[in-house]
Amino acid sequence: MDFLVLFLFYLALVLIGVVTICICSKTHYLKGLVRGGAQIISYIIPECLQRAMLKLLHYLFHTRNHTFILLHLILQGMVYSEYTWEIFDYCQELEFSLHYLLLPYLLLIVNLVFFMLSCVSNPGTITKANELLFLQVYEFDEVMFSKNMKCSSCNLRKPARSKHCSVCNRCVHRFDHHCVWVNNCIGAWNARYFLLYLLTLTASAATMAVVSTVFLVQLVVVSDLYLETYVDDLGHFQVIDIVFLIQYLFLTFPRIVFMLGFVIMLSFLLGGYLCFTLYLAATNQTTNEWYRGDRAWCQHCPHVARPPSAEPQVHRNIHSHGLWSNLREIFLPATAHYERKKI
Repeated sequence: MDFLVLFLFYLALVLIGVVTICICSKTHYLKGLVRGGAQIISYIIPECLQRAMLKLLHYLFHTRNHTFILLHLILQGMVYSEYTWEIFDYCQELEFSLHYLLLPYLLLIVNLVFFMLSCVSNPGTITKANELLFLQVYEFDEVMFSKNMKCSSCNLRKPARSKHCSVCNRCVHRFDHHCVWVNNCIGAWNARYFLLYLLTLTASAATMAVVSTVFLVQLVVVSDLYLETYVDDLGHFQVIDIVFLIQYLFLTFPRIVFMLGFVIMLSFLLGGYLCFTLYLAATNQTTNEWYRGDRAWCQHCPHVARPPSAEPQVHRNIHSHGLWSNLREIFLPATAHYERKKI
């Protein structure tokens, strides 16, 4: 029963991670999936429960709240507690290098620093005081971002590459996306914190996966378990294979195997999202621009005014100036130092 509860818990956490990454990326596939799922649910679940679920989803994903921050910290605490109580002690008995075992804790400290900075830092909120300053930072491409556009909510002129966040109810300079895990927008001034947070989180999950795998392999080698034989259902002696070893380790160290499976899946999920984020940084794009531009054509931009008979305009990334310049723009955002001094 305990195994089943652990399995369902870890599965739920992985699914939450997948859904959240998809929501942050705003993929077309997710929208179709949500629409299809909503139609199915409407025939199964009573209307009162549907309304309650919609209210809950609206609270979680469309209002600022600390739910996912708490979930993030609880999840990290559980994984590191399991690592400390189980793997760390066993590895010390097997005489693993202490520096090797302490690496996940170092990554945790660095990750929590950048997590906190991503949560509390100003992403680049556009106000009356800095509106004119931001209007001069980026060039308008007249396809995705046009001059003299005003935000209907903030009543401010919209600088190029900015967007109004409906969750935070503010316009953000070089808006990337709103991340529920940090309960904050990701914009020009905190994109570097978010990138380093994502990098260290991926590295900590991958490091734990490597340490746990090496521990289990070392355990099998030291005990000479792979040289043993067993009797199958037909009464024949069989050499222990990889399937039998996994079953044996699962029955002997269930929590470690569950944790290993979880951090491996998390490493792949975070690694994929990290690669996407690095690609955007290297090409000087934001998630918002990548989505709206549809990679080649800007045909779905509601704010671009053009005659119905006009030819569709090609969206070109005019802000990319080479790899190092693009990365420097992430880590040394324009106007950040000046604006903070002014504030």
